[in-house]
This record gives sequence, C-alpha cells and structure tokens, in this order.
Amino acid sequence: MEERWLLLGLHELEGIGRKTIQRIWSSDYRLHELLQFSEQKWIDIGLSPAQARIAAQCYDEEWVHERYRRSQTGDIGTITYVDEDYPLLMKETVDPPWVMYTKGDKSLLHTCAVAMVGTRVPTAYGRRAAEILTEGLCHAGITVVSGLAKGIDSICHETALRRGGKTIGVLGTAIDQIYPPQNAFLFAEMASKGLIVSEYPPGTRSHPGMFPQRNRIIAGLTRGTLVVEADARSGSLITADAALEANRDVFAVPGPITSPKSRGTLNLIKQGAKTVTEASDIIEEYTADLRTRDVSSYNREQSRDAKVVPSTPEHETSEENRIVLLLEQGTMTLDELLEATAWDFGLLHAVLLSLIIKKRIAQLAGTKYKLI
Repeated sequence: MEERWLLLGLHELEGIGRKTIQRIWSSDYRLHELLQFSEQKWIDIGLSPAQARIAAQCYDEEWVHERYRRSQTGDIGTITYVDEDYPLLMKETVDPPWVMYTKGDKSLLHTCAVAMVGTRVPTAYGRRAAEILTEGLCHAGITVVSGLAKGIDSICHETALRRGGKTIGVLGTAIDQIYPPQNAFLFAEMASKGLIVSEYPPGTRSHPGMFPQRNRIIAGLTRGTLVVEADARSGSLITADAALEANRDVFAVPGPITSPKSRGTLNLIKQGAKTVTEASDIIEEYTADLRTRDVSSYNREQSRDAKVVPSTPEHETSEENRIVLLLEQGTMTLDELLEATAWDFGLLHAVLLSLIIKKRIAQLAGTKYKLI
C-alpha cells in the first residue's frame, strides 16, 4: 500500500491532528506498521485513550482504501507530504500541512508567489493600494496568494483574475465549504481559473481556530508576505509572523499615521519590514525567479503607462477624482484642500497618499500638491 494513501488515511482519522502525526512521523515506526497497532500501541506513541480507541478500531487497510477512493471522486485533488509535487517552499517550513486538498490548477503551487493580506474592512486607500499592487505583481508573472476572506483578500483575488494573473486562495475551512457565503462566485472563479487550497478534509466542521492556522500556509507557499492595510490587532499580522518564522520576506504598505487601519503596517515597517509603494519594490527581490519578464522592463512599461493612461472613473475613486479636479485649477496647500473638501484630515491624507502612489499628483515643499 502506497505511503501517500496511509498518510491520507491517518490525516482523516478522527482525533488525529497534525501534531500527533508529527509525533508518529518522528518515531521509529513506519506508517504501514500502524495498520496492525493495538489500542495500547497507539497509547504508547502518545495518543490519549480516547484517540487510541478510535485509531485501533478504524485505521486498517479497508479504512485507508475507502479514504483514498473518496479522495479520487469529484473535482477535489490531494497532495500529501510524501508526494513528489508537494511544494518545496511549504516543506521547508516549521509546520507544513500533511495533506492539502485542492480545486483548480495545482501547477500554481510551483510558481514564484507572494502573499497579499490585510484587513477585512479596508479604507478606500487600502482597496486602491491592493488593486494597484496586485496588477503590478500579476503583470510581472508573480502568483498572488491570499485567504479568500472579505476585504483585502477578495480584492487581491478579484483583481488578479480580472487582469489574467495567477492566484491561489487558502481556505480556513474545509475544501468543500464556501466562507464567507457572499464569495460563492469568487470561489467558483478561483476553482476554474486559479487554485483553492485547504488542509481540512471535505466535511470538516468549521471552528474559529481554523482560520489563524491557515495563515501559516499562506506564508509557507510564498517567497514573501505583503500586508496591504491592517490595524494593530489584525489577523493578517499572524501571516507576517508566520513568514518571519519561515525566514521569508515581509513587506508593508505605509498608510496615514492618523488611520487606525494603518497601525499594523506602520508597526511592521518600524520593525524592519520593507516599505512598498509600488509593485517593483517587491518584484526587484525576485527577478532571478521570474524568467519571462525582468523588473527593468516592467518599470519602463509602468512609467510609460502612467503618462498615457487617461484619468477615468475606472482608475480613480470619486474622492480621488474630486482632488484631481481641484488641482486642475492649480497648486493647492493641504489647508486649502481641507477647506475645499470639508473632509477630515485622515480621509484627505489617505486620498492624497493614494494619488501620490498612483503618480497622479506630487507633493511639493510646504505641504503643497500639484498634478503630474
């Protein structure tokens, strides 16, 4: 019996978690020997009496064959830790999943990938920054990985698909469950044009602890993690921590110092994360992995596009368009813009920073702004 079948069966055994599998894997026993284990033997290798009872009753050749047959039906694929196509980057991490369930194009697991994560309730600035940076990464051939959650995650996936890029979604639920429900269309599109990954077998009931665990997989599948927008206690910071633990790069988008949604990213920058204001800040780190396009070519195209792409509602939010219309009348100071818009400082600062990143306006000395 193949080792991958045995590992799949063990992974789907009730009460057996990844830490228990790690303990078994590190023992002197081979997986096929477990088929003959008594209840006491299971206890001897560290299982509780309750776990041992289930394992002794269920884990045999018939159980393993049944689990394997089930994994071969439908559109759900499996990759186990012992398979040749298991992602090497993931295997290099401290806590790789023993089995990954997939829907879509598994070849994406072997591309140059960057994680993009952030708050579930982004500001207008955060949404636009996510779109701009996703477009740039996809243009360079980098696969965008995120968690298929609301907010920044969904924006990154949707932008990648819209621009014909490559994207992977890592679920915090079982592979056959859509969460949040409003992402049903995005889920289907990801399965058709990208890839969906989960370490949880079909039918697994969800609980809150599953979501933080998936963040280590998002970080593990990628060269680096970009936090687009996050408050001081955002779950996306767990992904950044996982990236650091895996010795991967961490990037962060700066935001307004007055915005609570930027406290997490600003803290990351203080701690040494690389500041990202354009996609090339990331791309230049991975030029050796990108064979189809080099960063200098990308920068030239972006520079050219910035001059010829007209200002349209597709490229600017209504707030950004209002600032552009004001600055068409001439250079204005920050105080003049505050008076003209009647916005609070945080909103104005976010819109101005977004327009600077998009190279639509420039900041002059004395907090003055002008169109480029």
